[in-house]
Amino acid sequence: MPDYEPAPPWTNLLLHFAAVSRKSHLHRTSRGANYYPPYDASQLRQIHSVLLTSGFAHSSLSRLLLLCCVSLRSFPTAYVLSIFRQIPRPGISIYNALIRGFRFDTSTSVSFYVMMRKQDVFPNKHTFPLLLKSDSRMSFQIFSEAIKLGFEFDHFFRNSLLASFANLGFLKYARQVFDEMLNKDIVAYTALMDCYIKNSQPLEAMEIFLEMRRSGSPVDEVAIVSSLCAAGASGYLQFGRCIHGFYIEPRRVPYDVYVGSALVDMYSKCGSCDEALKAFLDIPNRNIVSWSALLSGYVQCHRFQDAIFLFQNMLLEKSKPNEAVLATILTACAQLGALAQGMWIHKCIGLHNLKINSILGTALIDMYAKCGCVREAKLVFDEMHIKDVYPWTALIFGLAMNGDATGSLNLFQQMLRNGVKPNEVTFIAVLSACSHGGYVSEGQHIFASMESDHGVKPTADHYGCIVDLLGRAGKLREALKLIRDMPMAPNSGIWGSLFGSCMIHKDLELGKVIGNHMIELQPENSGAYTLLANLYSKNGRWKAASEIRREMKESGVWKIPGCSWIDLNGLVHEFAATENSYLANNRVYGVLNNLTTHMMQVPFSVEILL
Repeated sequence: MPDYEPAPPWTNLLLHFAAVSRKSHLHRTSRGANYYPPYDASQLRQIHSVLLTSGFAHSSLSRLLLLCCVSLRSFPTAYVLSIFRQIPRPGISIYNALIRGFRFDTSTSVSFYVMMRKQDVFPNKHTFPLLLKSDSRMSFQIFSEAIKLGFEFDHFFRNSLLASFANLGFLKYARQVFDEMLNKDIVAYTALMDCYIKNSQPLEAMEIFLEMRRSGSPVDEVAIVSSLCAAGASGYLQFGRCIHGFYIEPRRVPYDVYVGSALVDMYSKCGSCDEALKAFLDIPNRNIVSWSALLSGYVQCHRFQDAIFLFQNMLLEKSKPNEAVLATILTACAQLGALAQGMWIHKCIGLHNLKINSILGTALIDMYAKCGCVREAKLVFDEMHIKDVYPWTALIFGLAMNGDATGSLNLFQQMLRNGVKPNEVTFIAVLSACSHGGYVSEGQHIFASMESDHGVKPTADHYGCIVDLLGRAGKLREALKLIRDMPMAPNSGIWGSLFGSCMIHKDLELGKVIGNHMIELQPENSGAYTLLANLYSKNGRWKAASEIRREMKESGVWKIPGCSWIDLNGLVHEFAATENSYLANNRVYGVLNNLTTHMMQVPFSVEILL
């Protein structure tokens, strides 16, 4: 007979929970996935109480309880500390678990390291990487401690230090750590690639990927995702296609939802929505992340109606939308003016028990404002409990675009009184309101106060707003002087704004100079030719207008057909100039012919434009 009592089922269950805890940690560290054990602190408390009443409360079980508890998404700090105090002479594995569990509470995490050292517990190769994850702001202090204890050349620590410097934006130090590594593995290469991507240097990230290939280092799916992110951020479609064709298509790396979503995102950012859709359809077990990547891509490529259609398909597949997906579709509705569908999505937010956060609230305000429903936009704004700069900016823009320049300016002043700091987009909204409302002095004052009072440096877009403001007010020469004094080169949009003012005020001479300059800047753009021809026509210069049209034709530049949408009974109808594919064309042209007949019976003057 054995001289020990067999472990009760509760103990076996606790051992199982501990195994699940280790599995969850591996999932989180391998890909950063949000995978957590399928149990909570209340269940652990129940097991703990049964163990206590059954006489099995020895230190080994306390260790298991602690490991299980700190692996949860959230846990009671006091409960963890009470278990920790029951463990005599805790070893390095316990301290590492505590540092990992309290990684979002940096002071507590660091205090456990201090306590560990006071008790003469020596760190191992996992301790310093865990400390770096808990508080990357102390990277240099942790590095110096690692050097003192002889871990500075540990490969695992070096990779973690590289990632830590990357998160802080210290690209120079991250590169130095990488260059000093004797044996660079896939983790080091991937960490440096991510560092370049986070610091808006995707081309350098692609160079690191090619260097990794030349070194003979094996390529895994995490490196592939980083390379696809770099290709998407740089718009280098051919590089992304090569990655797809060489690694993903022949399955040199596993093709799962993680890789598939990155591939969809890459094609979308490169403007190739059809290839993005093809990659999306090949993804096994599609989830909300892959749907979000596809829908965002279609909206970025201005295929708004297709995005709404795909969203409807997503709902048919029983995929529950999240805040990001709904905000994306609301953007599509706003661009189409699809009010009925936007209102339906507003109802979906409540049906799915989603809170209207800053992202969703801003998207709703923008949608209602662009559909002309200012009252509903204000209601959404008023119902938001926490308002950062984004909903304020969206409503300021909404009031301005709906002709309430005074309300827009008043809202801006209210935002400042509430202590909300404006950003670059906020000033574009306010200056646009001044331009449309004719508030010249107010606009100039706000523009002058941007950098001095709010720390926002004016960009070309802000200068464009002031040019438009001055131009609409008839101060064309003052606007031209502002353009010439700009600290950056004026873009075609700024010149186009001044040219539009020349059209309004019929300043042929200045308009002719600006129009020819716009054609020189963008000889392939039909808009510059069209505007200049219209200016000549408006001033009765028919021969000059004809010459511009001839020059446009000889250069092989064609006018882009106009396109419009109308929301009728919840269905968005699209119309394109010179296109006869719309089913109701006969009815539309029938109504148009009737209107033409009535117009011919009323005297009117004709103004010929291109």
